[in-house]
Amino acid sequence: MQVPVPKTHAIFSSFFASELRAWRGQMPLPVVFWGYGVATSLVLGILHATALDAGQLFFQQALILISVAYTIWILVAIWRCAVSEGTFWSVLARWLTVTWGLNTAFVLLFLQIDLLARYVRG
Repeated sequence: MQVPVPKTHAIFSSFFASELRAWRGQMPLPVVFWGYGVATSLVLGILHATALDAGQLFFQQALILISVAYTIWILVAIWRCAVSEGTFWSVLARWLTVTWGLNTAFVLLFLQIDLLARYVRG
């Protein structure tokens, strides 16, 4: 007996089909690295800089949480897509991904500490 799939799951799966393929390592590495990785990171960075400039604490907090989830997703996606290729560029992408992940973790940590300090100060 097969369990029916809820409609919301089917809608989610179809809307995020390419992202799910990237998560599984089934997309070309350049698309995931440059498109989902570099381009999206630039957009998130610009949004965060704009929120910092405008002093929007709630939006900054939301962007930190979004960035944490996005970073986990993109690191796994790039790693899996790189493993499936097995080329020089895939090895380089994996090393850059480790560096990128560590840098992002520290940046987000310090942004969160700064944000908490501003909450405390009022």
